[in-house]
Amino acid sequence: MASLAARIGVWKSRKPVTGKSSSGKPDEKAASRGFHPRPFAVKTRTPPPLAQFDELLIWVLIGLLALGLVMVYSASIATAEASKFTGHQATYYLLRHGSFIIVGLLCGVLAFQFPVQLWQTYAPYLFLFGAALLTLVLIPGIGREVNGSRRWLSLFVINLQPSELMKYFVVLYAADYTVRKGKVGHLFRKAFLPMLVVMVMIGALLLQEPDLGAFVVICAIALATLWLGGFNLKVFASLLLALPIAFGALIVSAPYRMHRLIGFMDPWSDPFGRGYQLSHALIAFGRGEWFGVGLGGSVEKLFYLPEAHTDFLMAVIAEELGLVGVAAVIVLFTLLVVRAFRIGREAAFFERNFSALVAQGIGVWIGVQAMINIGVNMGVLPTKGLTLPFLSFGGSGIVVNCVAAAMLLRVDYENRRIARGLPV
Repeated sequence: MASLAARIGVWKSRKPVTGKSSSGKPDEKAASRGFHPRPFAVKTRTPPPLAQFDELLIWVLIGLLALGLVMVYSASIATAEASKFTGHQATYYLLRHGSFIIVGLLCGVLAFQFPVQLWQTYAPYLFLFGAALLTLVLIPGIGREVNGSRRWLSLFVINLQPSELMKYFVVLYAADYTVRKGKVGHLFRKAFLPMLVVMVMIGALLLQEPDLGAFVVICAIALATLWLGGFNLKVFASLLLALPIAFGALIVSAPYRMHRLIGFMDPWSDPFGRGYQLSHALIAFGRGEWFGVGLGGSVEKLFYLPEAHTDFLMAVIAEELGLVGVAAVIVLFTLLVVRAFRIGREAAFFERNFSALVAQGIGVWIGVQAMINIGVNMGVLPTKGLTLPFLSFGGSGIVVNCVAAAMLLRVDYENRRIARGLPV
């Protein structure tokens, strides 16, 4: 208590950082070092938090990664033991998923070292780099095709999925674009039309793979960022009316998407065909009841439920851990999204608009993707190949999720330093 009182006393006795030059004008050099040029914007009635990091967010991330590691192992044991590809090793997916988590954490630590301002500077170039990777995927002989989809680039040791990287790059690009176009946000031709053209181009590349799920998530990120950035409400209303028509056309244009929609509407009409995945996912949820059948006790993962350790991991969680396990996962994702928006709001309070939009964009991305995956597993949404962030097996997804989490922690870290009057 004495140490805490001493630290608060030091904070109160510290001279306020004005961010002004001797002439009384805002000091741009001070602002570039992390001092706000308008000190009235950083006044607060209570001392800033003593912790340098958001401890709750860190524990949420640890909880998701740890639960994912355990459940991926549980869901993949039977598949790994029976497959020649894995050498009949029961721990094959466990070891690989653990390796992905370690690589993701290392990449996250590296990403955390770069200031948010540096990410903003290179946001357009990263976006172009992601678009180039999406183009390479479609080139025969370069892109790798699995189950009829060409979504991966072979890096010998692992396969890179550019659509996962693109989600992060879109968060950065949309935030930077919104900040740059803030003064003309009410004009359709200057504000919305360029972003619309860019999203159509990215959508065309993703639909050629095809990867409709990633396209839906990217559209949600872009639209939410523009909305949060204060763009014109009337134009948003027209876009919201046009989007269902556009997605309806995409479904009608591809017979396999129409079959998935029909199977989703009544999976029991064809439980061994169109409704096979969903019917077994629903059986898993039904068997789990309140507290589940016990860790490792799932029957559906024994070659009944396809992609049990990736797209349908939530069904295995429901069967083994029951409603309690499902509720725990939803609570963890809710906490993550809420913290992302709180961090973004704090950044906006310091008039760090890019940081605010990036934090909230990451919240939208993780929230929408988790909602779609859980909805698909529960039969609330049509079957779509989207993984559960931080939990499902997959190298590209885990690494990119860890980098996004590090970015969120970096925004919060800079907020806390600015609140203390320290450089970032």
